[in-house]
Amino acid sequence: MTRRGEIVTGLDIGTTKICVIVAEVTDNGVEIIGCGISPSQGLKKGVVVNIDVTVESVRRAIEAAEAMAGVALDSAFVGIAGSHIKGINSRGVIAVSGKNQEVTQADVDRVLDAAKAITLPADRRVIHIIPQEFIIDDQGGVKEPVGMSGCRLEAEIHIVTGAVASAENIVKCANRAGLEVRDIVLQPLASSEATLTADEKDLGVILIDIGGGTSDIAVFIDGSIRHTAVLPLGGDHLTHDIAIGLRTPPPCAEEIKRQYGCALASLAGAEEVVEVPSVGGRKPRLLSRQMLCEIVQPRMEEIFTHAGLEVRRAGLLQQIAAGIVVTGGSSAMVGVPELAEQLFDLPVRLGIPSGVGGLKEVVSSPMHATGVGLVLYGASHLDQHRFSRPSERSLVDKIINRMRQWFSDFL
Repeated sequence: MTRRGEIVTGLDIGTTKICVIVAEVTDNGVEIIGCGISPSQGLKKGVVVNIDVTVESVRRAIEAAEAMAGVALDSAFVGIAGSHIKGINSRGVIAVSGKNQEVTQADVDRVLDAAKAITLPADRRVIHIIPQEFIIDDQGGVKEPVGMSGCRLEAEIHIVTGAVASAENIVKCANRAGLEVRDIVLQPLASSEATLTADEKDLGVILIDIGGGTSDIAVFIDGSIRHTAVLPLGGDHLTHDIAIGLRTPPPCAEEIKRQYGCALASLAGAEEVVEVPSVGGRKPRLLSRQMLCEIVQPRMEEIFTHAGLEVRRAGLLQQIAAGIVVTGGSSAMVGVPELAEQLFDLPVRLGIPSGVGGLKEVVSSPMHATGVGLVLYGASHLDQHRFSRPSERSLVDKIINRMRQWFSDFL
């Protein structure tokens, strides 16, 4: 239940940037009141590789957000991604034991326990348990089974797992930066909160969130999430390709990508030129923008091709009626939606964060999709208890326990 007048903070710890978004829950909805961004250091492909450096980056973003919002921050909903994230679908089946074969809450708990009974390696833990649907005597699409009659009850759920160490390190970085972690949220799930409509989720949609170190995929069908995946490809790979192809320093390659990058060579005019700084103090050079596009386009094609293969392997591509939504920092590049349409032969749109008020123009960019999604998710989960800071080793286990509360929202 949403509580008005409370401050909600989203912490997006990405490979290229740390983003802290602060919102207030008001009578008008979720109002953005602050945003802080800091260059990310200490992460590689969404995974923390240097805690001290990451903590310092998080602190700088927090300070910037606090200065804009005019409030002191003490807790946050934190995003998690990385190639260690894996999603699987599971099903549980039980016989209804209620009086007169009426489904009770005890039956629901039992079937969910049956669906969650999967074997995981010792170094992996459950991050999310997301209900999809219940089936009563072969009647599917049931969202609230309690009170319905039947002999057989089935539950289909989506389970997201991650490496224990990676989850603990994310929580540890937030704690050391001065924030208690209210919840850990899968980043593509958070992005979907800010960029997808209910109709798209019902009809079938693919969300592709192209970040700095990874590209996150979430597939929704019939209003429920059906598949999640994380690809170890992102905007950093584009920057590296440009730096090598144009023989320019990586910081200059990043700036060139932001200002002149184009994912479809046919959209760049033959007369357009780009000034490219050289290495070693040599004079800058003027190169055709089409040459830049010929470097960028193959890498973007690779990202979309792998995303398509991931969805095809899950057997879901034929069920996508609403098309594709691309978001994330690198999706703002000219030609990205057009290239995706050519490759998938499906309608594609750019995912701009929505559903918030206040300083919404500050976050009206695909790069803020995860951060805005975190505060939207947080606004609807304010009644959850915070994690305690002292026992960092037990935090992931507490995450697992708190995921069970999701079912009370679903039922």
